[in-house]
Amino acid sequence: MNGPHDMGGMQFYGPVKPEANEPVFHADWEKRALAMTVGMGFTGQWNLDVSRFARESLAPDFYLTKSYYQIWVNGLQNLMLERGLVTENEIATGKMETHPVEVKRVVSGEEMPAALAAGGPVARDPEGPAAFSVGDRVTTTNIHPTGHTRLPRYARGKTGEIIAIHGCHVFPDSNARGDGENPQWLYAVKFDAQALFGSDAEAGNTVVVDCWEPYLERS
Repeated sequence: MNGPHDMGGMQFYGPVKPEANEPVFHADWEKRALAMTVGMGFTGQWNLDVSRFARESLAPDFYLTKSYYQIWVNGLQNLMLERGLVTENEIATGKMETHPVEVKRVVSGEEMPAALAAGGPVARDPEGPAAFSVGDRVTTTNIHPTGHTRLPRYARGKTGEIIAIHGCHVFPDSNARGDGENPQWLYAVKFDAQALFGSDAEAGNTVVVDCWEPYLERS
């Protein structure tokens, strides 16, 4: 979707200013925010792309004025509210008032390191050959979906060159809609920076975007 999260190439937001010696977490509550979000992901109530879309769907005035983990917490709250895992009053008071909902899996604190190490691979066996090869010139589709997509706004309708094929992976757009994994080939596409951002971009710079096959057309 075209939301506040998709800021690449947009003007008036200023340069990215990395924080010197930035810690992994700025406060203990950020550790808990990460743990809750990851832990709830193991319950099987939603998938990774649904979780991402929950954060992307937050109102722009909230998204642009809150910290990274505040966005994570609010996205998680919305996911839980939508599925009846928690009530508004339980969130407000911090006290459980209803019976817990049965979920597919609960990962304990002791089990979490191994569960995280195992990860959640999204590579899948292909159902057919890749449509493109390294060196092919391709143009991205000019889409403006209302749902989740991994094709950034600045790279839509642009022409580049395939420089690598990453194999076949879960297609985020359909997975976030609940339409299944719909595995698709994934490519690394190199774009000239000026083709993306105009003549003001520094000459000679390039940008590489990972693009699923449905995002691409042969040039």
